[in-house]
Amino acid sequence: MRKPSAAPSDPRSDLAGQGITVLLVDDQPMIAEAVRRALAEAEDIAFHYCSDPTQALKVATQVRPTVILQDLVMPELDGLMMLRFFRVHAETAQVPVIVLSVREEPKVKSEAFAVGANDYLVKLPDKIELIARIRYHSRAYINQLERDAAFRALQRSQEELAAAVDQLAEANRSLQRLSSLDGLTGIANRRRFDDVLHQEWHRAMRQGSSLALILLDIDFFKLFNDNYGHQRGDDCLRQVAGVLERSMRRDADLAARYGGEEFAAILPNSDETGGLAVAKAMQANLRLLQIPHAKSRVSDHVTISVGVSATVPRRDTEPELLVAAADRGLYQAKEEGRDRICPATIDWPQGTG
Repeated sequence: MRKPSAAPSDPRSDLAGQGITVLLVDDQPMIAEAVRRALAEAEDIAFHYCSDPTQALKVATQVRPTVILQDLVMPELDGLMMLRFFRVHAETAQVPVIVLSVREEPKVKSEAFAVGANDYLVKLPDKIELIARIRYHSRAYINQLERDAAFRALQRSQEELAAAVDQLAEANRSLQRLSSLDGLTGIANRRRFDDVLHQEWHRAMRQGSSLALILLDIDFFKLFNDNYGHQRGDDCLRQVAGVLERSMRRDADLAARYGGEEFAAILPNSDETGGLAVAKAMQANLRLLQIPHAKSRVSDHVTISVGVSATVPRRDTEPELLVAAADRGLYQAKEEGRDRICPATIDWPQGTG
């Protein structure tokens, strides 16, 4: 069964839906005060200031800005190098950075964009333009965060749905397995037997192959129950079922509880000789167990009577013909004294061939 995998942790995931937060990194307090005043009237913008560029990354991690205003020329740390630091750090890798410079030099501007700047302004820009740029980049960033969060939520939902589907499929398979097993013996039940027999009959009809069927009955099982009790009787049924399963020669062979103390086996691609060989193996394996049966009229241990039939199915016929033949063989085995195997041939209806 497949489990939903956890989505990778994203340090920006809790920013989705937040307001605009500006971080200014500039060594000149006068510039910082001018920017603070320019943004003061914008109630949707929270302002933070860092005068020490060596602390900028730490402060950015703390305040979680939606846009960074950064001076390009500072005494302790080159502005382009600091921009590179922002871009390689998970907390700030996607945060928009607006570079502030005293001059508009094409070469410097090109270098700034090359290392990851989102915008370039000559300081100090007009208040309206500054607020517009901040809002534009912040909203684009926040929208991207919200899309990423929605995508992760959808991915988690899909994974959870896939896991639920897998669990349901496994539960259905388990239920199907349980519904096809006999509750007492653990081998196939009558319903499973009927389904497989019809499948194999029509498969053999298409392929022109032979199909063998074994029906067997525990001899004098009522007397066994009367003498030893139903709990011992259940144990006996389980032991006989185990014998049948151990006697199967191929994966395609199926042992089933047919009803009461009666069992059956379906042997695809097997003729009468093959069916008789498996029936003899069942009989021999059961004798090895030497299950006591003091009330049996044929032996001092549990025995079985067996009927075997085999044929290549004909068109427009049903497998009940094979069952009826095996049942006649079983009846003959009982009539002849039990603890024996009798083959029987199919009585085909007129007009089949």
